Amino acid sequence: FTMKFHMDLFLLTFIVNANCSAAIYWLGLTVNGSSLGWNQTNHCKLLDALAHEQLQLCRRNIELMHSIVHAAKMTKNTCQNTFGDMRWNCSSVEKAPRFTPDLAKGTRESAFVFSLAAAVVSHSIARACSSGELPSCSCAPAPAEQAGPDFKWGGCGDNLHYGLQMGSAFSDAPMRNSRSGSQPFRLMNLHNNAVGRQALIDAQETNCKCHGVSGSCSVKTCWKGLHDINHIAMDLKSKYLSATKVIHRHVGTRKQLVPRELDFRPVRESDLVYLISSSDYCTYNEKHGSLGTQNRQCNKTSNDSGSCDIMCCGRGYNAFTERIVERCQCKYHWCCYVTCKRCERTVERYVCK
Repeated sequence: FTMKFHMDLFLLTFIVNANCSAAIYWLGLTVNGSSLGWNQTNHCKLLDALAHEQLQLCRRNIELMHSIVHAAKMTKNTCQNTFGDMRWNCSSVEKAPRFTPDLAKGTRESAFVFSLAAAVVSHSIARACSSGELPSCSCAPAPAEQAGPDFKWGGCGDNLHYGLQMGSAFSDAPMRNSRSGSQPFRLMNLHNNAVGRQALIDAQETNCKCHGVSGSCSVKTCWKGLHDINHIAMDLKSKYLSATKVIHRHVGTRKQLVPRELDFRPVRESDLVYLISSSDYCTYNEKHGSLGTQNRQCNKTSNDSGSCDIMCCGRGYNAFTERIVERCQCKYHWCCYVTCKRCERTVERYVCK
């Protein structure tokens, strides 16, 4: 009986954890989604990276899938670039849709990935509208705010409204279903998705083009565009570093996510939240999804997260030299080619013990 109980508990935990990350299985579209034409609805069911609700949206809006596949690539690349100097470097996102515990258990890291993925998919769709890639949308309408005395609204702005509408439908739909993990995990993921989209809304910028005699810029045409994804990712990284650990408990007549520490301020709409504390990611631990930092490159002279002291967790580091061959002293010749010399230099590298 005891053995059966533990086995059932293990299976239940596995299923709950797996379902908690089901809404970002679509990040696995990078594996074989790029090879599909996405011009037939039966393409939607050829992949195991879509949750049921996303599969339905795929069939209804097949034209969005190129943008969503692009968003999956951008999310993976951006996450790894943003955390390249941290102990947890987002390498596990490459395992999608088969996530390891660092992204499957409601951790601070999963909070970041959910928020980033939600922002990127809306960003990708908004940009696809303004570039004419989607038949279902076009440029954003002129902003409601009054134009300034020295410019007029025009051009082709990124269609943020449509991007948010379709992006949220795709990202959030699985969490509306009770099969997608327990209620605390679903509330957490929905909250973090909304944080990601708000970061996208906050990342709008006004772009302008000058018109006038000899480039005098006497008249400007302006439109609203979206910042580069890397800008949004750095904003979300700062929210990751200050994320709030929460618990699911009764507040009045209903249950909500509230800070685990009772004397902590209430959760704000701009805060990332998480349920499970993470490993320190110093050593390999399969149970926690930690790859460890052994043999990771570090910066001997830095004081930030990529420094050898922090990255190597006090274990020390090994130094080695590397010879680099690169082009140098390049000259342009009329017309039209460039010649370069090959230069060698030796650099010192440091890796964690």
